[in-house]
Amino acid sequence: MATQQPATRPANPRFSSGPCAKPPTFELAKLADAPLGRSHRAAVGKDKLKAAIEGTREILGIPADYRIGIVPASDTGAMEMAMWSMLGERKVEMLAWESFGAGWITDVVKQLKTDALAKVADYGEIVNLSQVDFNKDVVFTWNGTTSGVRVPNGDWIDADRDGLTICDATSAAFAMDLPWDKLDVTTFSWQKVLGGEAAHGVIVLSPRAVERLESYTPAWPLPKIFRMTKGGKLIEGIFTGATINTPSMLAVEDYLFALDWARSVGGLDGMIARADANAQAVFDFCDANDWIDNLAEDAATRSNTSVCLKFTDDRIKDGAAFAKAVAKRLEAENVALDIGAYRDAPAGLRIWCGGTVETSDIQAMLPWLAWAFEAELAAQDC
Repeated sequence: MATQQPATRPANPRFSSGPCAKPPTFELAKLADAPLGRSHRAAVGKDKLKAAIEGTREILGIPADYRIGIVPASDTGAMEMAMWSMLGERKVEMLAWESFGAGWITDVVKQLKTDALAKVADYGEIVNLSQVDFNKDVVFTWNGTTSGVRVPNGDWIDADRDGLTICDATSAAFAMDLPWDKLDVTTFSWQKVLGGEAAHGVIVLSPRAVERLESYTPAWPLPKIFRMTKGGKLIEGIFTGATINTPSMLAVEDYLFALDWARSVGGLDGMIARADANAQAVFDFCDANDWIDNLAEDAATRSNTSVCLKFTDDRIKDGAAFAKAVAKRLEAENVALDIGAYRDAPAGLRIWCGGTVETSDIQAMLPWLAWAFEAELAAQDC
């Protein structure tokens, strides 16, 4: 096989699945309006936080009667907040097809010790969604960031459910069409699809979720950082900019910039189209090369953000070592950074295709992937 390097390099080699690439027009100077050294509870701080909340509502099309809060500890903090505050009122069904979903099972079963049924699919697969019991609370990830497997749509969710749906949408929000009428609690972090700075999470509550919070008290103690009610009533300030702990106003300014950029590319529809185009370039590459394939077995469940790939060539002697070596070659050439598979996932690669990535960069990187594959295959035989 030829091992000549391609002539064109990506303008931006950042394909990490989190923190993800900044919007293409990002410059630090564009965050100069951040109210640094000011209290987040001063008028200027509250206004910034409220603008972030309402910008989120606008672009994602979140209903007016849903509450949106900015919370600490990224998507993990938002999910823990939801599970610790709401679960235990009824039986729970936990659905997982990757490591973060499996982690929520560990928390619910071993820490909260609720009456929970876990349904787990192997990497590349998804559970049988037609058999989910919506008389229970249902906890799931919309898009498996570490497996590249997502739910195909929201049709499987019962509109007349008795339980709550609690959805980790961290690598789906701003890249996939989320059916808000089917989701009672939705969490994500803006470090994913919008490429925002890390550490903050977002939690979205439906009226049904608010009702649960105001009518149910868990059997276990709730840390202060998880409390969303006081005296049996929702703490409304959390959802109008009075966050639970001190937020980074620089990170909030960065999120406001990212929201403005999302508007400039067509809002949610534009963001979905960008992610779809990026992912399709990778899918087409896999179709054209018989040595690599999508980890997601069903095309309907392929992620358009965290695209996970596996090497299928039977000449590869050590799959894990080979995949790491390919990723290392690409990083050394500064054409693809941080694209190794997640540590708990099968050996392979993971290419972030969210909307902040330019399709031209994906297209420029893929010939380098072919080059690295050929070079590493030759190296293992030396």
